[in-house]
Amino acid sequence: MHPAAHPEEQAALRQRQQHALLTACIGGDREAFRDLFLRYQDRVYSIALHFTADPAAAMDIAQDVFVKLFSSLSTFRYESSFEAWLFRLTANCCHDRHRKQSRLVSLEESNLPDSGNSATEQAERLDRARQVQRCVARLPVDLRMTIILRYTEGLSYEEIATILACPPGTIASRLNRAHRELAVQLEHLKEGV
Repeated sequence: MHPAAHPEEQAALRQRQQHALLTACIGGDREAFRDLFLRYQDRVYSIALHFTADPAAAMDIAQDVFVKLFSSLSTFRYESSFEAWLFRLTANCCHDRHRKQSRLVSLEESNLPDSGNSATEQAERLDRARQVQRCVARLPVDLRMTIILRYTEGLSYEEIATILACPPGTIASRLNRAHRELAVQLEHLKEGV
């Protein structure tokens, strides 16, 4: 891409490139599907890992996503962005796994950056992070997935709404409910922060 190209031109070029890649995948081009897999594998795995907190389960979900993607790619109709469609497929696979399990799953432990603080301070920060993650893991599945897509993936309300097939107002409501529930559960951490 030419560095002086306008953002609209860059977006249009990316869209044309993605359309060509998807067309090649639908046409059975294995190399194109490999390129698509390499482009999105980390983000799909990240969503699954944050949902399950289990690397093996996240890998299983990611594999399921790409198997389903391979078999259903021809149904993609460009009514939304491909990413939104793929992340919806990922969210559905996470929900399917959750329904199959009788227990709640927790979020992955965050890798806290080494800030040069003492070992005691770092241990306290790690303990607080684990407490936050346990609280997030106790949220209902729809609130948990909304939190993951918003704060892990950094998606907008509109993007999350497309992925979860609900209005943006519902996303705002879910985030509001999740924030309220987390505030109550995390009240005891205020003194330690």
